[in-house]
Amino acid sequence: MVIVVGMVSPQPVTAHPSGGLVSPELDDLGVVLGPDGATVRVWSSHADSVELVVFDDTDLDWITETIPLAPVGGGVWSATTSSLRPGTPYAIRVDGPHGHGNTFNGRTLLLEPYTRGLRRSGHDGWRSVVVDGGFDWGGVGKPAIPLEETVLYEGHVKGLSKRHPDVPGALRGTYAGLAHPAMVQHFLDLGVTSVELLPVHAFTTEPRLLQHRLTNYWGYNPLNYFTPHAAYATEQARREGPEAVLREFKGMVRLLHEAGLEVILDVVYNHTAEEGIGGPRSSLRGIDNRAYYRQHDDGAYIDVTGCGNSLDTSTDAAARLVLDSLRYWAREVQVDGFRFDLAVTLGRDADHVFTPDHPLLRAIIDDPALAGVKMIAEPWDVGMGGWQTGRFGPGWMEWNDRYRDGVRSFWLSDIDHARRTGASPEGVGRLATRLAGSSNTFDDARGPLAGVNFVTAHDGFTLSDLVSYDVKHNLANGEDDRDGTDANRSFNHGAEGPTDDDGVLSARRKAMRNLLGTLLLSAGVPMLTAGDEFGRSQRGNNNAYCHDSPLTWLPWDHAPWQRDLHRHVQRLIRLRRDNPALRPKRFARLGEHTPSASLMEWYDEHGRTMSIDRWTDASHRTLQYVATSTPEDGDANRVLLIVHGTEDEIEVTLPDVPGVTRYVLLWSSADEEPHERGPESAPGDTVTVSGTSMLLYHAE
Repeated sequence: MVIVVGMVSPQPVTAHPSGGLVSPELDDLGVVLGPDGATVRVWSSHADSVELVVFDDTDLDWITETIPLAPVGGGVWSATTSSLRPGTPYAIRVDGPHGHGNTFNGRTLLLEPYTRGLRRSGHDGWRSVVVDGGFDWGGVGKPAIPLEETVLYEGHVKGLSKRHPDVPGALRGTYAGLAHPAMVQHFLDLGVTSVELLPVHAFTTEPRLLQHRLTNYWGYNPLNYFTPHAAYATEQARREGPEAVLREFKGMVRLLHEAGLEVILDVVYNHTAEEGIGGPRSSLRGIDNRAYYRQHDDGAYIDVTGCGNSLDTSTDAAARLVLDSLRYWAREVQVDGFRFDLAVTLGRDADHVFTPDHPLLRAIIDDPALAGVKMIAEPWDVGMGGWQTGRFGPGWMEWNDRYRDGVRSFWLSDIDHARRTGASPEGVGRLATRLAGSSNTFDDARGPLAGVNFVTAHDGFTLSDLVSYDVKHNLANGEDDRDGTDANRSFNHGAEGPTDDDGVLSARRKAMRNLLGTLLLSAGVPMLTAGDEFGRSQRGNNNAYCHDSPLTWLPWDHAPWQRDLHRHVQRLIRLRRDNPALRPKRFARLGEHTPSASLMEWYDEHGRTMSIDRWTDASHRTLQYVATSTPEDGDANRVLLIVHGTEDEIEVTLPDVPGVTRYVLLWSSADEEPHERGPESAPGDTVTVSGTSMLLYHAE
């Protein structure tokens, strides 16, 4: 039976005062289990008919029942049936009018967008699966790490444990492997607080990559927003089905929480795996293409993601899909936060213009169900006006690309320029701004903790490659080296790639220590990329998204210099934790007492207050930075950081600061091995600082 109704135009999205999104008709979409069966609710404002297709439990091509859904208002179609129970595979079929922007086909089997489970059918087909989702959390709650104590660690579920010798073979590269005691101990020994995972929503590989016998390793090609990627589960869980896969994921979260570690998910709500028109029609395109994707009047897609399509969050249904997915992962799966890929796309209005007060962006922050959840925006996309760093609203953190570029320039490309020309292109001023929390990017209301500082990330060079290659080497990606950025601000220190030159290798190691020291001693929230703590290389590939191989899996057999680097990172994270002056919550204001800020005083190499001429002089690249905490309770903490950005050794006179009688050396980037406590010096003493190096003192 086919039920036909007129079209309902999608409504612009608006925020509800309580923090959610309007249209209560959109509540409880998907499959909701009950005592007498299950109710399935699907939204499609342009459809003429929607039907539920139920399959045999073992033969995913055998249709056992077809049930029409009835329109119940607001574009929602619904049916209640006893045929849906945990483990049942199903699909939906949607038919509707032809015309610009519509891509209905009543014969196409589609994934129900809110499904919690998936099973593959044939080579490229999928079936939704009913999942109960029950799980015993054993009373384990979220760690709720304060922002000022947070140290993010970005990694890939598979790549983290795939080669770890202490993780059992059957668990390597899986959710269970990530939560194995050997991995947990690594996180704890390193000192990070929050593990940020590359996409774990179910995803698929693009046909173009399959033609090159490559794979989408990173996972930025989402198939469904409610289902964990089954390939990351153990073989046993995959055999048992979607319920077991979800249970393994929740078990991973529980074990990490027991250890006091947070779980942050990298989420890709800006586009889907359906690509551009002519690509796969697996779910949203077949349900209501006109309402779910941004497009011109003639149906041509407006692609601001570079991936073929862009989710149209200016409509209620698309915005609620995102919000409901976040609620599910935060409440039912207990994850602690989200990093939003190409987040500017989510904040574009009906005219496709970014607005910081977009109803969806506000709802994500204001929704009571998401209270306390960390929200991190990648503040750009590839559309017009796509770069928006610093423009997201209160409650949002943002990847700080200005920080990345400034730090790389100071320690790498500026040094390269000085070697080639005999002069530095820029002084120390821009780096000082980044050390102090990027107040020129984030306003006083948001403070330094709005910025996620990073030097490397999953995309781009690893830390080791950043100091070892002048240019990318991406031929293995199958695009004739055209992919990946050319603006790396990297420096090979005298040889491209592998070398036996001791001088080059020594300079590279110190450069890595300088980059890591800057990252972990700066105000803001630091993000460390997995493997950088021991200098992992990808052989110069700065866009290794398509390699599921030892190239991208973390190696755990380390040379002595790598173990030394690891100890430096441990030491730096511990120093950050022990010295609140390095991690202020707020920006200090001149002449005012600002609680939980850090008073910052700047001196030159002679121990004199920095002059305007010194700040603007490109040849002046030595700085002393005294930060004093202003705690709301407890004692104040004070540190001195010396930054020297030329390759010549220099004599530095330690500043005479009121209340300081001695300086105790805590860390030096010039040391191959970190030391727990160095020599003591008095204000006015002169210390020798090696070329391109940093020193951290405790001021007492």
